Amino acid sequence: MHISRVPWGWAWILIAIGTLGVGAATWARWWPAAQELVSSTIAGHQSRSSLDSHDNGDDSHAHQGHEHVHDDAATLELSPQALGNIGLTAEYLKPLALQTFQRTITVPGIITERPGRTLVQVSTPVAGVITHVHAVQGEAVEPGTLLFEIRITAEALVSTQTELLKTVGEIDVEKREIARLTKATEGGAIPQKTLLERQYAKDKLEVMLGAYRESLRLLGLSERQIDDITGQRRLLRDLQIVAPFPDDHSHEDFKPTDQPVRPVAFQDPETTPKTTSAPGQPYPLLLQQVNVHKGQTIAAGETLAVLADFSELYIEGQAFEQDLPSLRQAASHGWRVTAIFDEAGSQPQQMPGLELLYPASAIHADSRTLPFFVRLPNEIAGQSRPDTQQRFVEWRYRLGQRLQLLVPVEEWPERLVLPVAAVARDGADSFVFQQNGDHFDRVPVKVEHRDSRSVVVANDGSLFPGDVVALRGAHQMQMALKNKAGGGVDPHAGHNH
Repeated sequence: MHISRVPWGWAWILIAIGTLGVGAATWARWWPAAQELVSSTIAGHQSRSSLDSHDNGDDSHAHQGHEHVHDDAATLELSPQALGNIGLTAEYLKPLALQTFQRTITVPGIITERPGRTLVQVSTPVAGVITHVHAVQGEAVEPGTLLFEIRITAEALVSTQTELLKTVGEIDVEKREIARLTKATEGGAIPQKTLLERQYAKDKLEVMLGAYRESLRLLGLSERQIDDITGQRRLLRDLQIVAPFPDDHSHEDFKPTDQPVRPVAFQDPETTPKTTSAPGQPYPLLLQQVNVHKGQTIAAGETLAVLADFSELYIEGQAFEQDLPSLRQAASHGWRVTAIFDEAGSQPQQMPGLELLYPASAIHADSRTLPFFVRLPNEIAGQSRPDTQQRFVEWRYRLGQRLQLLVPVEEWPERLVLPVAAVARDGADSFVFQQNGDHFDRVPVKVEHRDSRSVVVANDGSLFPGDVVALRGAHQMQMALKNKAGGGVDPHAGHNH
């Protein structure tokens, strides 16, 4: 028996026709699910394409708000009371800006005097007796102010003055005699030899006069004081000693008693500035020590008082030997040093822009530290004037005061720099809180550098210049987000130990 077979081509056609018929009969059951599957597949492809465009630096996307994906877990709304509790005022909500960051090292320092400038000793050039003490220890005196009066008892000074006046008188006699002999010689009554002898005698007296003047200079008198002795024909019996000018040597520190000087209370309290010296006037000197009293006999060269000029001081930094290359680099680039002063009951006070002078040429044998010196301008913090009209001032910075110095060792231009309190840490992640309308969005950032004061955030597109972020309270805001999410709060998150 012979059985005929259907060709394979016709078999596939019959199967396809049957499948289409079944699909047409049941389309209401499978068409909606298929349509939803196709839509989700297309949306997934579009989402991946958008992310690739952002990673490749699509400028149009970056400048259309560089919007972050907002969800409730990363968004925080704070009440005015909460903002006040964490100190998030308008001062701490400012747009970001690119700036140059200076990486620094922190070294301890101590305020010291300027050798040869801060302390000034007042001494007497001659022996004598103190007749008046016009200054009081601890008060502020202006250069040129009368401090002491001395009755001269030095035998050498008295005898030299006597010989000086005697020589001046003899020269006057010789001058008159020469004038008389000149007329007589012209008439032929006296020989020319007699006139020449008198002129030679006058020349000898003038040589002696010059020697006596030089002797008085060596004893401490000035040229003007010697001229006063010869002009008034009186011995100098009393001497006034005034406060010197530390950096100006054109003034006299010793004056005759008949010369006018300023009293110790040298300024009116109503016109005296509160923080600086009077315009055009030098800073006052502090009378740190008075060594004599009225009626005391003193020898030549004895120190009467010690004055202190605190208008400018030095900070002695104490670095290590390996920091010497960093100090040289900072000095060569002219980078400025910042001083940090710890004050009780308040935030540490910073004084930036201080000039690094030089490192020392020797290392301390005991501490093995390398001293370097920074110029510290000082200012008057306050002053008082009791009923005696004596002036007492208080300088802001004092000898022996300890502080910290921030010495720049490297500069990074075009960086986003934030305070430490603006960046919260959670494990390996770091976050800042960007203000977005009435709420704050938590934004993850990459930290390039962190120290005790600042955090350098990478400029990688997470944040942009002009974004407004919270410059403090990031740790508290991170804890608030965790509480909001219902998760446990790590009390140490965001802290550096």
